[in-house]
Amino acid sequence: MSDPLSALADAGVSLWLDDLSRELLRSGRLAALVDSRYVSGVTTNPSIFAAAIGRREEYQAQLDDLSARGAEVGEALRELTAHDVRAACDVLRPCFETSGGADGRVSLEVDARLAHDAVAMTAEARSLWWMVDRPNLFIKIPATIEGLSAITACLAEGISVNVTLIFSLTRYMQVMRAHLDGMRQALDAGVDVARIASVASFFVSRVDAEVDGRLERIGTPEALALRGRSALANARLAFQAYERMLATDEWHALAAAGVLPQRPLWASTSTKNPAYPDTLYVDGLVTRGVVNTMTKGTLAAVADHGQTSPEDTVRGRYGESQAVLDTLARLGVDYDDVVDTLEDEGIAKFTDAWTGLAGELARVLTPR
Repeated sequence: MSDPLSALADAGVSLWLDDLSRELLRSGRLAALVDSRYVSGVTTNPSIFAAAIGRREEYQAQLDDLSARGAEVGEALRELTAHDVRAACDVLRPCFETSGGADGRVSLEVDARLAHDAVAMTAEARSLWWMVDRPNLFIKIPATIEGLSAITACLAEGISVNVTLIFSLTRYMQVMRAHLDGMRQALDAGVDVARIASVASFFVSRVDAEVDGRLERIGTPEALALRGRSALANARLAFQAYERMLATDEWHALAAAGVLPQRPLWASTSTKNPAYPDTLYVDGLVTRGVVNTMTKGTLAAVADHGQTSPEDTVRGRYGESQAVLDTLARLGVDYDDVVDTLEDEGIAKFTDAWTGLAGELARVLTPR
C-alpha cells in the first residue's frame, strides 16, 4: 500500500508536528512519530502550552518546586516551556544532524504579550535562546510591524528564528527583507552564518475562514463559488514571491557567502470548514523545499487518506491564484482588511492563552 506521508516527504515537504506536551515526550510518542511518521520538527505556540500545562499531572512536580522557591509567574512560564522544548530538541537532534540543520528543529515563541514591542521581543528571544541552549532551537517571533526589526536583530546575533503569524503577501515580503538584512549584518559582524537558520510561517486555513464568511455575506453565485479557494491562492503567491527573492543578485551573493534560505512553512493547515477535505491544505501545497506543520489530527488524516500528487501543486499555478485574488477584489472583498483582521485575531488568541495560563499559574504558585 502507498504511504502518503512517505510520498509527501519524497516530494520535498518536511513534515513537522504542531504540538508538544510533557506526556508526548515521556510516553515516547514523539520519538515514535519521528521514527515511523516522518515527523522531522516540532512547532509550539501559547495555545498549545496552555492546553498541555493546564492538564497539570505531568507538570505537578516542577510546579511544586517552582512554588516552593517562590518563583514568579513569568519565570515559571519560561522554565516550564523551556524544559519541554529542550527535551524535544534532544529527541529531534539526530534528525537535525542528518539533515544538515534543515530539519530537526523545535520552535518556542516569545511571550505573545510583547508582540508590539521590538526591544522586549529581542530581549525575550535572547533569554529563551540561552535557557534552552540547543542548536536546533527556533525562536518564534510574530510578523507584526514591530516584529520585523526584532527578526533582523536576532538573526544578526546568531539566533535562529521562526517568523510566525504571516497572512499578508506584503508582510511576507517584509519578512524576507528582515531576513536578508539580518543575515547581511551577521556576515558583517563575523558571525558563523552556516549555523543560523530561519523559516517563515505563512498561515493558510484561517484565510479561507475569514474570506468565506465575507463571500457568504455577498451571497451571489460567483461569490459562493469562490469559497475555499483563497487560502491556497494566497499561499501559492507567497511561494512565487519566495522564488522571486531567490532569483535576485542580493540573494545569490548571500548564498555564496554561506547564508541558508529562509524556508517557507505552511502553518494552520487544519481545515476549519468540515465541508472541505481534511487534507486540503496539505495536498494543495506540495512543492520541494517547504515545511508543512500539522496537528496530530491532520497528520493522522494525511497518513490515512492523503492524496499527495506526484506533480507539484504550487509552482505553475500562480496565474490562477492571482485570478482568485483579483476576483475577490472585484467582488468587494478587501484583502488588506482580511489579513489585518487575521493578524490582530492571531495575536489576541495567543495573548489570551498566555494570559489565562499566567493567571492559573499565579494561583498555583501562591506561597503556602
